[in-house]
Amino acid sequence: MWGFESLLPCQILQGRELTAKMAQAAKLNREETGGEGASFHMPGFVDRMLEQPRRFRQFLHDVRVEMRQVNWPSRQDVWSTTIVVIVTVTFFGVYFLITDSVLQKAVGWLITYGKSH
Repeated sequence: MWGFESLLPCQILQGRELTAKMAQAAKLNREETGGEGASFHMPGFVDRMLEQPRRFRQFLHDVRVEMRQVNWPSRQDVWSTTIVVIVTVTFFGVYFLITDSVLQKAVGWLITYGKSH
């Protein structure tokens, strides 16, 4: 069979073979934990709070590393794109002002025409 032995279903092992495997697993567990049962450590509130300064320093270090990799635009690039944005916004502002005024006059004329007839 393939794979790790722990992946095999327990039903394959029968009788004494199953008991021997379980005893071997229990012995291995006792050896790993020093005979004190399962060693399970759950970090408490104090542990987490003491961890925060280290995590914050790591965060600042990562930010510094990433900021060094940023490709910043030149002053000329910033000026040229700013001018393009200002011209485009002005153009569309005037275009929509004219379009709105024309449509407002047209709707007003239709309302007046509808009332008179």
